[in-house]
Amino acid sequence: MNLLTSLPRPRILVTGAAGFIGFHLSQRLLDLGLAVDGVDNMSPYYEPSLKEARLKLLQARPGFVFHRLELAEREATAKLFEQGRYDIALHLAAQAGVRYSVEQPMAYLDSNLAGMLTVLEGCRRHGVKHLVYASSSSIYGAARQMPLREDMVTDAPISLYAASKKANELMAHSYSHLYGIPASALRFFTVYGPWGRPDMAIFKFVRAIFEGRPIDVYNHGQMRRDFTFVDDVVDAVLAVAGVPPVAQDGQAAHRVLNVGHNGPVPLMDFIACLEQATGREAVKHFMPMQQGDVPDTWADTSALERGFGVRADTDLQVGVQRFVDWYRTYYEVPPAPPAASPP
Repeated sequence: MNLLTSLPRPRILVTGAAGFIGFHLSQRLLDLGLAVDGVDNMSPYYEPSLKEARLKLLQARPGFVFHRLELAEREATAKLFEQGRYDIALHLAAQAGVRYSVEQPMAYLDSNLAGMLTVLEGCRRHGVKHLVYASSSSIYGAARQMPLREDMVTDAPISLYAASKKANELMAHSYSHLYGIPASALRFFTVYGPWGRPDMAIFKFVRAIFEGRPIDVYNHGQMRRDFTFVDDVVDAVLAVAGVPPVAQDGQAAHRVLNVGHNGPVPLMDFIACLEQATGREAVKHFMPMQQGDVPDTWADTSALERGFGVRADTDLQVGVQRFVDWYRTYYEVPPAPPAASPP
């Protein structure tokens, strides 16, 4: 049974709806004719105008209802769940950023820990049929065995952000075990695409390239990332959301799934894709590894493919071009001047 298609009018909550993935997910749900309650605190972590523009597009669509609140506020979140009586909760709200967690650790307390707990309490008290929540590839720490599999030990996070995501998985597992809440953790791998976050590499690199500034290339370019296009991520969330896990053999109704492209890309190759899409050469400023970063990520996505028939297959150059095209339009970047003719 698929909850998204079998229930006559499924009630769906998307937290972080004005965020990058939450915006795309809400758009797709609305495209399917489903109603969405969206929650966001409109944090100024990155340029508020971008979140406001996403939210404006969502609010213009029938079936979308917006609630501005801090999930860490217990009474407000409890009231939201009591009134909403949600069938599915898609919990994407969080304080993001590995490097930011080194600089501002207290910012992760309310959003990532207290916010997760209030959502779990809401699910427990009001019969949510499936909780799907965002975890992260950073949970694997500095693991050297590749590709990264869901059954690997993940008890050595190297950033507070990663530790908070590990805590989320443990919290959800305990609530699933204690109260029978079906829950699915999705470990996202370097999601990119139009309307992306300005703190992500692709956004920072493209902005710097168009402004003629150097880009900071960490670990002297010796890094690989499993870049995953946002449309593929939304496909995975929707496929998983409709099919809650079932408790069996004494195990909790909780599962963990990698969501990635299953193909690491060297950072310098990624930059070459950006140069091709922008038509400009990047000025590279090579730097050492930053605190909390890892040299490689590579998702083993066989569990997602086997269980749900979903595979991230957007070609990197195609996805990068779509981001660059969006960036040019949104920020009204003028075309590059024509190359000078040879004498």
